[in-house]
Amino acid sequence: MPELPEVEAARRAIEEHCVGKVIKKAVIADDSKVIDGISPSDFEASLLGKTILSAHRKGKHMWLRLDSPPFPTFHFGMAGAIYIKGVAVTNYKRSVVNEDDEWPSKYSKFFVELDDGVDLSFTDKRRFAKVCLLKDPASVPPISKLGPDALLEPMALDDFIESLGKKKLAIKTLLLDQSFISGIGNWVADEVLYQARIHPNQSAATLSKESCAALHKSIQEVIEKALEVGADSSRFPNNWIFHSREKKPGKAFVDGKEIHFITTGGRTSAFVPELQKLTGAEPKNQNSKRKINEGKKMNDEGVGEPVSKTKKTADTTDTKTKSKPKGPSKKPSTKRKSKINEDDGSDEEAENDDASDDEDNSHDIGKTKAGKRTNVGRIHDASESEKPSKPSKPSKQTVPSSRSEEQGEEEEEEVTMALRRRVTAVEKPTDRQRVRSSKKPKSGSELPKFCGSIPNDE
Repeated sequence: MPELPEVEAARRAIEEHCVGKVIKKAVIADDSKVIDGISPSDFEASLLGKTILSAHRKGKHMWLRLDSPPFPTFHFGMAGAIYIKGVAVTNYKRSVVNEDDEWPSKYSKFFVELDDGVDLSFTDKRRFAKVCLLKDPASVPPISKLGPDALLEPMALDDFIESLGKKKLAIKTLLLDQSFISGIGNWVADEVLYQARIHPNQSAATLSKESCAALHKSIQEVIEKALEVGADSSRFPNNWIFHSREKKPGKAFVDGKEIHFITTGGRTSAFVPELQKLTGAEPKNQNSKRKINEGKKMNDEGVGEPVSKTKKTADTTDTKTKSKPKGPSKKPSTKRKSKINEDDGSDEEAENDDASDDEDNSHDIGKTKAGKRTNVGRIHDASESEKPSKPSKPSKQTVPSSRSEEQGEEEEEEVTMALRRRVTAVEKPTDRQRVRSSKKPKSGSELPKFCGSIPNDE
């Protein structure tokens, strides 16, 4: 996806070919998912006759400054791209539009024709981008909440070291936080960490001053080298991990060393365990247990180790097999188990999988997909014994939502009847209690045969 180098390359192309020119025609797509908060006709009317004075960027956001507000503002999403007719602007894998297609492209969301015949188009094949009009883009969220730009506002080394020392997050997660440093995305983060020889799951607060300095240097070098070639990834240095990030596990190498893949903060991380060692414990909030490497698990240093399929699924079903259900026997569904063992198929689309899996797991506690409760022993306790005793209160345990209403009603009725029998048994007076509490008979003939001498309780 477009990150700082790609967006900066687009900004520079606009500065070179479009600044100082008047907008003669505007065509805005009728796509409310991308065009945010304004109708296409109103957007077009606000552009006509305006002159482009400059192009600005912060982080992954870009906006055009016109001779009067409001200003068109762009967030490139996963596949947003700038095209200028007749000009070679950086294109990347997910954004490429065939040059033989109609112009403007059917994927165009923002198109303007300038007074000297130059055409500018913003396209988005996947519709994750955002285009809107803002009076002062830098003063309102999300741009106003961004941290210092990694290229234009680099932190001083001492400030950088001090800031990292206060953060207990995994360093990869911290680099992706746009409020900390803006412009660094997934591929840039992997590259700078590889060049600095830092494990993506290393806690930022535990980095040595030497490692912090190496990271500070690699951020500047990676971004500058990418921009030297116009953010054209085919021309990136051969010793960059970038070229193997999308290869399959076991087939990804850089300088002869194998690349491994793990999940850090919900994002895929590519790293070389041989060079990027993990020291100390991983951050507590680090979600790196999901493996991207098929058939491997990660040890403390992030190195893959073989693991059998049987063991791989054992932990996921442990809580469901600890206690045997006492109700009608049904085999629990394995649908959930198979879902847990599915691998990520995409780098970017897997961004929120871990959070959703955790949420799903929280709903599965104490039940199975077949609608059978994993622990219903308390519900049946009342019917196991008919011995007289003090009446117990009905169980407050509720029937899981996955049970059918009919099963739930039958079970509740069974519990109620059992409790009634126990209460009746306790409250029914014995012969001795009946005699002690009865009044003195009027005549001897009415006395029971055994009442001549009632033994003392003592």
